[in-house]
Amino acid sequence: MTAIRGAGGEPVRFLNSFAQALSTMVLYATGHPARERAVDVAFAHLRELQQETLRPYFSFLGGEVVYGDRALRELKEWDWGARLANAGVQRLEVADLVERDEFEAFLEEVLVRLNLVAVDTAGARHAGGAKRTGAIRFGAVGVRGSDGEVTSPESSQLPTAKLTYSLGEEADTLRWMHGEVASHGRIPLLEAEAVVRSLSVAMHADSAVVLPLVQLKEFDQYTTTHSLNVSVLAMALAEYLGLGAKDVRAYGVAGLLHDLGKVRVPKEILNKPGKLTDSEWQVMRRHPGDGARMIVASDKGLDLAAVVAYEHHIMLNGGGYPGMHFCRDCHHASRLVHICDVYDALRTKRPYRDAWEPERALAQIQSGAGPDFDPDLVKAFSAMMLAWERREAVVEEKKVGATE
Repeated sequence: MTAIRGAGGEPVRFLNSFAQALSTMVLYATGHPARERAVDVAFAHLRELQQETLRPYFSFLGGEVVYGDRALRELKEWDWGARLANAGVQRLEVADLVERDEFEAFLEEVLVRLNLVAVDTAGARHAGGAKRTGAIRFGAVGVRGSDGEVTSPESSQLPTAKLTYSLGEEADTLRWMHGEVASHGRIPLLEAEAVVRSLSVAMHADSAVVLPLVQLKEFDQYTTTHSLNVSVLAMALAEYLGLGAKDVRAYGVAGLLHDLGKVRVPKEILNKPGKLTDSEWQVMRRHPGDGARMIVASDKGLDLAAVVAYEHHIMLNGGGYPGMHFCRDCHHASRLVHICDVYDALRTKRPYRDAWEPERALAQIQSGAGPDFDPDLVKAFSAMMLAWERREAVVEEKKVGATE
């Protein structure tokens, strides 16, 4: 195990002792003094951590360790983070004060996830007579919903090789992200990147590329489902064009965040069943600029996403919005996301019209080649959609009813 050194604070001390306790529990049976001491130390550090934050939570995303909303950049070499993430323990939250025996039972469950010991999970949950209260919760990234609750690991569903996927957790994560942006003006970048990675996994889970497009269940979920779909389509088209993996993911993040500015648009305007008034259109047309400003203010590493957020409603001939003071070409990613944005919008049922069939939506994109859309990208998009039409997997969200 690589220990975390040179970083202060209770979050780091807790993670060190947490990992040390897991390692010790593998070596010694229940009741052994060394095991008991290791659990005691970790439990003490947890209590000390909760003196700072009553409900601390961590995210383990590959080489990244996040405490609350702060990425612990100095902890990239902590190998336990990657091990936990690979075992599906990407999120860890302590929702309330925990008793010592419950904490040990939780450690046993984590060991089961890590396949380090063969423990009967039912027995582990009641080790030492403890009763599971749900105070410690963990699972895959995306388990945090818009209400702040975290689902149990049993509810997490991973993509399979079938043409049906559950992306409910990814939708929940995106709704939570929108809530964080609306409330605090910051973008949880690592969560966004994790959602894009999950969408990429769903795309490539079969032997052939599929498009796991989310099906709208409620009108007030439009921003969430639309952003997921645009991210999938943008990655698919970027990959179809032969872009490298890094660029494909960057386009996916840009697609995911392209409508971020809509968090500042009132719901009654977003979901209005009729035509918008002039004043309502003025509010709606502000979302590209609002989104770009929020992205730039949140993370300097999201320059491409900020550009796409600003430019994704600008036509090839300079029309659209925001209006440009002088003629210039939009970024390649913006022109690509623009096509994906319009296609998915046409394919989605809205309060004021039914969803268009794929053929009609694609024909509309093709008719706009030149004045509205980049002709080369339209040609590539059309070829991609025709080639993958029968491989498309429409995904229904498992969790509905949460607002954005």
